[in-house]
Amino acid sequence: MADLKIRIKNADWDVPAGASALAALKQAQAAPAKGPGRLLAARLNGRLIDLNAPLTENGELAGVDQADPEALDLLRHSVAHIMAAAVQDIFPKVKVTIGPAIENGFYYDFDKPEPFTPDDLASIEARMAELVKKAEPFVRSELTLLKAVDLFKAKGENFKVEIIESLARTDRPDKVSLYQTGGFIDLCRGPHLPDTSLAGAFKLLSVAGAYWRGDERLPMLQRIYGTAFFNKKDLDHHLHLLEEARRRDHRRLGRELDLFSGPDEVGGGLIIWHPTGALLRATLEEFERQEHLRRGYQLVVGPQILRTDLWKKSGHWDNYRENMYFTEIDGQGYGLKPMNCLAHMFVYRSRLRSFRDLPLRLFELGTVLRHEKSGVLHGLTRVRQFTQDDAHLFCTPENLDAEIKGILELTADLMGAFGFEYSIELSTRPAKSIGSAEAWSLATSALKKALEDLKLPYAINEGDGAFYGPKIDVKLKDALNRRWQCGTIQCDFTLPERFDLTYMDNDGLKKRPIMLHRTIFGSLERFIGILTEHFAGAFPPWLAPEQVRLLTVTSRADAFAARLRDRFRRLGLRTEADFRNEKLGYKIREAQMGKIPFMLVLGDKEVENGAVAVRRRGGEDLGAMSPTAFEALATRETAPPRWDAEN
Repeated sequence: MADLKIRIKNADWDVPAGASALAALKQAQAAPAKGPGRLLAARLNGRLIDLNAPLTENGELAGVDQADPEALDLLRHSVAHIMAAAVQDIFPKVKVTIGPAIENGFYYDFDKPEPFTPDDLASIEARMAELVKKAEPFVRSELTLLKAVDLFKAKGENFKVEIIESLARTDRPDKVSLYQTGGFIDLCRGPHLPDTSLAGAFKLLSVAGAYWRGDERLPMLQRIYGTAFFNKKDLDHHLHLLEEARRRDHRRLGRELDLFSGPDEVGGGLIIWHPTGALLRATLEEFERQEHLRRGYQLVVGPQILRTDLWKKSGHWDNYRENMYFTEIDGQGYGLKPMNCLAHMFVYRSRLRSFRDLPLRLFELGTVLRHEKSGVLHGLTRVRQFTQDDAHLFCTPENLDAEIKGILELTADLMGAFGFEYSIELSTRPAKSIGSAEAWSLATSALKKALEDLKLPYAINEGDGAFYGPKIDVKLKDALNRRWQCGTIQCDFTLPERFDLTYMDNDGLKKRPIMLHRTIFGSLERFIGILTEHFAGAFPPWLAPEQVRLLTVTSRADAFAARLRDRFRRLGLRTEADFRNEKLGYKIREAQMGKIPFMLVLGDKEVENGAVAVRRRGGEDLGAMSPTAFEALATRETAPPRWDAEN
């Protein structure tokens, strides 16, 4: 068989056809035998393959080591197989389903009547360690679909049989690949590590229920979550972050700080805001309103329900109705709004528009409802009713670029108010969409140009745009280095066409405006959940629901404290007083647990001198000062961030 032409490290090599990727890399002296540079897999013409995969085509070959961007996924997928092998060693009757690598770890779903216990996880981990020591190879093979069905039927693996039979009903190849690790064999695309000894450091984290294929009508499986890294140091760091995430969990802090609740009796994904949380939310909303007004936005409010015919006209009925709720009034169908755009278009249509009226920026803190499956609901971060900081901008082709850039600059300002770093993705046309290819191309180019002009780095997220237009997605990074999808900018040429939106241009001709859909924080519920965890409940002083707490040492200070409380409130400082007959240390600890930015101690000495003893929530003692001096300090530190609107 003729040699292949393989390019390795900018040099061309003649490699026998059928030789393994590892043999070719060794031939080019590009395969370190040990250490972090030891090869885990290979990449042929950009495609990951096993090191022992036979080469059958010309192309460019490179080794994949720990530094490769895909190395952790490769490791975690392989460790998932080691876990499944360990499970079946210990529980031979358990059936396996799927086990992918996911962000920060992996999971495997098992059909087991009873949930795995913590003791079970410890036993599985111990067995995994034994398999790692054996350096069991990951061996790839291929079978026809028929032989693969026979194999898994003989093993009693009915879930695997179902997967293969579903493949047979498609136009997929007539063969499937399998990987064997010791006595465990599974249907898998691969690739994998060369052997189990490269599994690094791993930890099984938790067990959860999961429906087969995510369908509530199908069997409930047991899902084991785990994570893996190439060394114990990285694993320990990750486990520390997980523990810190548990400490910061907004659901726990929401109870402790009395921010919100979501009783089962009310309904899943429906939030009740308590006085403290409602004040926090109102402060955030007012901050946003003022910043939008300063930038030329106009406030609008739309109804919660609109006729079903409108949702059909907009395309939501065909492309989004599984996420919507519907009702009927007087024989007329209505949809509860999942988005605010329809009402905003009717504001635009309420009168004739000229090019001189554009851009028109409409802003609404609009409450929407979306149907989410009960299994994904989570505190504030995944709910069924939430409020969006939603805006729709109507503009001409001439001012489209400036409007996109203005949104990006507003995003930078508002994210900066909380110290958030963020990354940007450009999401392109999905399979399920409306509008012409030309409109999508124009919209995508407009978003891309604004990002490149502002020199903002971005990644392409293929096929994840909204059904009516491409979008820029803003993903903030919190204190635990987690990424959260928040803001979005969507460029839409299609809905203005469907709703016949027009303006008169300079020549008196009717033209279509371009519509930008955008949010900055996204869901306020979700953003407050993120903020709570980012700050561990210690919100910036300007945002804290309670900014000042007066702590009396004796009842003789009560009258002085009451006068100061009222005085500070008139200045706009959110102030409470603790008059309880408790020890001062207890009151201070409670105020610190409540994350109150300023604690003012008032005893006989302070009453006599007309002063306050000031402490910060972190424990810093600022000493005694006059109420006037404290007012100046607190007013300065509790002022919301402000920017020059022209910058």
